[in-house]
Amino acid sequence: MLYTKKGLGIEICGEGLKMALVEGGRNAFTLGAYTVASLPADTIKFNLREQNILNPSVFVGTVRETYLRLLTKTKRVSISLPDTTGRVILLDMETRFKSREEGADLIRWKLKKSFPFNISEAHLDYQVLEEKDTGEISLLVSIIARQVVNQYEDLFNEAGLEPNCIDFSTFNLYRLFSDRLALTDNVAFMTFYGGVVTILAFYAGVLSFYRSKEIPGRTLDPNRVFREISSSLLVYQDKYPNYTLNEVFCSASIDDAEPFRAVVAEATGLEPVFLDINRVVSTKKGFTVDRKTLHSLTAALGAAVRNL
Repeated sequence: MLYTKKGLGIEICGEGLKMALVEGGRNAFTLGAYTVASLPADTIKFNLREQNILNPSVFVGTVRETYLRLLTKTKRVSISLPDTTGRVILLDMETRFKSREEGADLIRWKLKKSFPFNISEAHLDYQVLEEKDTGEISLLVSIIARQVVNQYEDLFNEAGLEPNCIDFSTFNLYRLFSDRLALTDNVAFMTFYGGVVTILAFYAGVLSFYRSKEIPGRTLDPNRVFREISSSLLVYQDKYPNYTLNEVFCSASIDDAEPFRAVVAEATGLEPVFLDINRVVSTKKGFTVDRKTLHSLTAALGAAVRNL
């Protein structure tokens, strides 16, 4: 019997918990099961510097109960957190590193005055985006306070699961659509998810701009979102005056899809392509899920795919 690889992804968000169990490969996967659960108002508060879970026992109990409804033995899990729980930075360094540890130390030194918490006590991860002929390198750096990430890891372990990856929602969304985005040079990917608007811009296939901003009220305010996108594009054009966007892609919930697409079109002057999760993921035979629910699972699905 052939072994089918399975991936479990969990999103922690304002609505509570969302779990998605997928199987197959990263380029062709199916949704086999999902569960969602709300959390009492006093259970969680997303914070950049302090532990997020205010009521650990309730959180652990909810995770256990929600997981059991999946009816799976898969315990290795990838977790998706709101972008607001950490910081993502695009950073240029003048020299290359001899080791990954040396790179982390140099990044901390360069950023130590730019953060509201002690960066030496933060969990830091980075990816080399581009190595230039001059010897300079461009980096994608993710930072989260150690007390924040450690609490999530400890509580999921207490719930009987094995967290192996923790990432931010934006990159879990991007993971689902990366193949489509890679087909065109010089593109932007704009999302409105969980009350956060995010802009990713790529030049020659390399991420060259990132911005993520939480919208007050966490609902789609067209005027506010338009201002955020417009101001971000001005910063991008000021930094890279010779870069031109050839195409724009966008993603949002079913309810926000059309108004968000209209805002993106007005702000960019381009007709955006809406990326529909229905075209990326299929469902297991005999298992059905409506389109709106599937879109609400986007970050959990992106996290789950990471474990395939």
